Amino acid sequence: MKIEQGFVNQLMHFQIIKTSDSFSAAKANLVFSFGEREIIENCKLYEKLKSVYPNAEIVICSTAGQLLDYNLVNNSIIVTAIEFEKTPIKISKYNLLDEESLSRLGGRVQEELVTNDLSAIMVLSEGTYVNGTELVKELSKATDSKVKIFGGIAGDSLNFQKTLLGVNENPKEGEIAIIGFYGNHMKFGFGCEGGWTDFGPEREVTHSEKNILYKIGDHFALDLYKEYLGQYADDLPSSALYFPLSMKENPIASPVVRTILSINEEEKSMTFAGDIPQGAFVKLMKGNFDKLIDASYTAAKATMDESNASPQLIMVVSCVGRKIVLDNRIEEEIEVLKDIFGENAFLFGFYSYGEISPVVAHKSCELHNQTFSITTMLEV
Repeated sequence: MKIEQGFVNQLMHFQIIKTSDSFSAAKANLVFSFGEREIIENCKLYEKLKSVYPNAEIVICSTAGQLLDYNLVNNSIIVTAIEFEKTPIKISKYNLLDEESLSRLGGRVQEELVTNDLSAIMVLSEGTYVNGTELVKELSKATDSKVKIFGGIAGDSLNFQKTLLGVNENPKEGEIAIIGFYGNHMKFGFGCEGGWTDFGPEREVTHSEKNILYKIGDHFALDLYKEYLGQYADDLPSSALYFPLSMKENPIASPVVRTILSINEEEKSMTFAGDIPQGAFVKLMKGNFDKLIDASYTAAKATMDESNASPQLIMVVSCVGRKIVLDNRIEEEIEVLKDIFGENAFLFGFYSYGEISPVVAHKSCELHNQTFSITTMLEV
């Protein structure tokens, strides 16, 4: 695997900052480009990238912040081009607005991507309309939970207005990109950690529909949430990024984190980025700087369980909520990765509205919120 990285500024000037020896732009198979929605929707980015990497599959995604070479990049579009030497890839796309639901996604993936030598799937999804839990379930069902699935959900900075994603075209609303990796030459490592602290009692969800939460115990969900938020309640839903929910589907399940996307004052309900089933148990959480940063280190170390070799490429998907809470300490959660992987590895990624990663090595995939997820890749 050979890699090239750079960034495109708002004037569409492309600057390369790091390249593998003997990398060939003409041989690049796959290109990822991440940037703020306001920038990528007002330029012809696809045409620019296609002129540089004419034979590559090109994926463009809006974000809540971009990561390149261990740095947070603002107001520029980052580009990572990959030349796989032994690993075939294939890409499928699905538009949630055209299809109106995710019900046909699994069939599309089975038809276009699933073969006996499919080893992993990466998914990048629009983040305005998608139910991340349903997305993960469709992908897991299509692959019989036999392959690793990872990726993330697009962002729109702190605007929460619309997200954009494009597959071999300029980005648009509703798009989902699903990338298949084939053969046994690609070695992946996965890690995903939160670092949030629980507070308040654990309570049972008594009324919910998929990702809409209506009642916790005998309280309306929004009323209870506002009671705990105090002065932050006036700034909902954005202030909810400071106070996500920890959720367990049953008393013995592993907890996952759920983030609020919107609120309904009339119904006193809250809509989350993933499902919160009726009968689940939830707790409020709050951030602690040191624990959040330690979580990124722990997630990175977990990837070493998959492969002891040094990775060539590192993909980070971290939640926009962590970016808000850490504020001017945000780069610390990236800088700790240098201690583990060194400066020679190529790192890219983005701040998201949801993270998709295996929970443990043998498990297919789970939707996460407010977490730091990391995927390492090595082609052997």
